[in-house]
Amino acid sequence: MPRRFLQRYMPNPETLRRQRSLRFLGHVIGDPGLWALSRRTVANAFSVGLFSAMLPIPFQMAVAAFGAWLLRCNLPLSVGLVWITNPLTMPLVFYGNYRLGAWLMETPAREAPTRISTRWIAERMADILPALALGSVVSAVLLAVLANAVVRLLWRWRVSRSWKRRALKRRRRRLERDT
Repeated sequence: MPRRFLQRYMPNPETLRRQRSLRFLGHVIGDPGLWALSRRTVANAFSVGLFSAMLPIPFQMAVAAFGAWLLRCNLPLSVGLVWITNPLTMPLVFYGNYRLGAWLMETPAREAPTRISTRWIAERMADILPALALGSVVSAVLLAVLANAVVRLLWRWRVSRSWKRRALKRRRRRLERDT
């Protein structure tokens, strides 16, 4: 079942609550609803986490945590999925978002220099920002909706498959017992 797989990698809420840097969030971290693993909470956590990951803003993890609290979905998954846009993947993802935004705005996209620097970004920010913002929001919404649907379908398929296997085992046991 997907729940057992996810529980193996989940941090312990009690351990997190005892950490000095997170004490001020103790009442939030200790909320059992934010640690539940159900089809709804996991699918919504994927939506919140991937939506937050696509936004070119600082404090993406805080946005994901607030979204998890707001939607009552799984907090660790929401926050962990933000790391899809880590320092290695961030330039590629945000450049792709920029290209998507430029395409949607029907403006020519600037080619990336051979070496991207903060100076280059600062000089081009006024030109880049509208397309980057539009592309990021569009990709965030599309990815969130797609992730939610895929997680729900996969979860349902796994549960259905598990039920069928258990029914088959029960039939086999009955046949062995009757013979």
